[in-house]
Amino acid sequence: YKSFHVRLSVKKNGLTSRDREKKVGSWVFYVSGFFFISFFVAPMLVGTGEVPPLEARANAFDYATSDGLWSSGNDNSQNDFAWTELDPYSALAYGFGDLNCHQKYERSWIINDNQMPVCTRDVGIFFGLAVGGFWFSRKGYNRWTVKDTCLSLLPDSWLEGTYLKNRRALVWLLCGLALCLPLIIDGFTQLLTSYESNNITRPLTGIGFGVGLGVLISATYSAKSKYFKSASQVSLPGGMKFQLVEEE
Repeated sequence: YKSFHVRLSVKKNGLTSRDREKKVGSWVFYVSGFFFISFFVAPMLVGTGEVPPLEARANAFDYATSDGLWSSGNDNSQNDFAWTELDPYSALAYGFGDLNCHQKYERSWIINDNQMPVCTRDVGIFFGLAVGGFWFSRKGYNRWTVKDTCLSLLPDSWLEGTYLKNRRALVWLLCGLALCLPLIIDGFTQLLTSYESNNITRPLTGIGFGVGLGVLISATYSAKSKYFKSASQVSLPGGMKFQLVEEE
């Protein structure tokens, strides 16, 4: 009876618990979801029309102060905006956007007559990040390597041929490319031609990229070999084992 009970409790990766995968995926979901929601809430908390049209640089502070250091966004316009003067919650959202996004006015949504902290593409990416984290928290399994942990989200029955023919890396790359391709096509077409994306296409293409990034982050922090006694303990689709890895 005991051996039968243990056999039933073993997960599809060969371990008896996936608590770490749940925790990691949940953290990605909660953090990404917090920022996604904050992008919409912050403009509503700020006074109507208090946030002017913004035009910033990515990876730099341009609106931390109204003048002086970290205020270059105000230098070339009539703006007099500083997110450090907002309430702490709104300041966090706008400070995050200032540092990480170009904040182009024409590529952003307006709420309460205030420009959102990030552009529409980033809104889509963070929604996708939350979806990817939630998906991994429900379906992801530690399978020793990052790529095998990512692929664990798919039903094993779909992957039997992939593992039998050892095409794991190829399928992993193709899945990642499929999620990123809409953003890549939209972005490079916009860069290389006169085509200008709109604020419907931009967030939609960002979602797939965000899902892939959320899954990759979750898998990176969940793929741990130390939880297995040996490589051969890892259960893979089609009854395959990491036998060659163990011998090396």
